[in-house]
Amino acid sequence: MEGHVSQEKSYMKVIDFIKKQIRNGELTIGGRLPAERELSETLGISRNSVREAIRSLDIMGVISSQQGAGNFLIGNFENNLVESLSMMFLLNQIDYKQISQLRRALEMEALMLAIDNITEEEIETLRKVIFQLEKETEENNVILDKKMHYNIAQASKNTLIINVLEALSEVLDKFIVDLRREILSEDDSRKILMEAHNGMIESLITKDKNLAYESINKHFGVIDEKLDKKGVEIVKKDL
Repeated sequence: MEGHVSQEKSYMKVIDFIKKQIRNGELTIGGRLPAERELSETLGISRNSVREAIRSLDIMGVISSQQGAGNFLIGNFENNLVESLSMMFLLNQIDYKQISQLRRALEMEALMLAIDNITEEEIETLRKVIFQLEKETEENNVILDKKMHYNIAQASKNTLIINVLEALSEVLDKFIVDLRREILSEDDSRKILMEAHNGMIESLITKDKNLAYESINKHFGVIDEKLDKKGVEIVKKDL
């Protein structure tokens, strides 16, 4: 028990050290952390404790460990968020409806923010994606659909919304097998989705937040209907 407490304290020493370096401007994204030996001597903890802390921080997405090169600050928390949400799903703490409800709320806010913040260049990119969505094959449509939603999230200029939406999208794709492909392959569902997509793009061009609201709700109406139909077909896959 004492060893476990000691390990926790050692871990926090490494965390606190990194936080202090970031606050002081000594460490920024892409910067290399001091070597394990230096951290061990500076913090007064064993190299094993440093190594364990580094491994945990790597899993969390705080740093990236590159063999032979060192440990670098990256701040890539999306993977950790995906794993946390996936575990919550597997443990039945959240379900697919709750994930979809959160995604609807965030997509709505992302679109509203994008209306205020989007550039002409970003609008032109989205127009091209929509044009391709109407013309491309089913397989490419799945990719293009994700790209469209990601581009709108990017246009919101809110990093937290972008990261959480990406994580939610990945969790849905992991557990609800081929949902996106299935919706896009059905003529009725695809037609409604295309209307919703076009409405979302039009709302960005005209700055019409009422149209944005209607379009997001039309979009997620299709998704929620499909989720309800799938019901017990939801597959919890091993990660």
